[in-house]
Amino acid sequence: MPAALRALMLILALLPVTGAEALAQTSINLTGLRQDTSLPVEVTADSLSVDQGTGQATFSGNVQVKQGEMTISAGTARIEYLADGQGIAKVLLDGRVMFASPTDAAEADAAVYTIATGEVVMTGDVLLTQGQTTISGNRLVYNLDAGTGSMEGRVQTVFVPGKANP
Repeated sequence: MPAALRALMLILALLPVTGAEALAQTSINLTGLRQDTSLPVEVTADSLSVDQGTGQATFSGNVQVKQGEMTISAGTARIEYLADGQGIAKVLLDGRVMFASPTDAAEADAAVYTIATGEVVMTGDVLLTQGQTTISGNRLVYNLDAGTGSMEGRVQTVFVPGKANP
């Protein structure tokens, strides 16, 4: 069987057959976005405001969050600290969020990164790009430690099949 046909059959097998109103879910491999979540998190932005009462810090304007080879860009990032104040619990991002690694990229309207579990939940007009392949949907949930995830909602993909081996 030619490689292009195998690739098409694999994609079709991943996409459930549903009605137009039904929601789809597709499991995807995100090894390019895999990250060691124990590495330090560096945040830069145009401004910072801190609320001592809630224990939150909000970075605004040209926000860049870096951890290892992963870079996250957003309009704002709200940092929720652990109860003991000794680390970051979550990073809540808004304003067309972009996660990028050397090989993969994902963008959405908003995202929540839970540091302890390595889970990222991206919502609102999600687009995942892996090489020439794209997958879009309403919600992307992925685990940075495992490099696995799922796209939910009205899932659509575009892929470029490889050439068949002679």
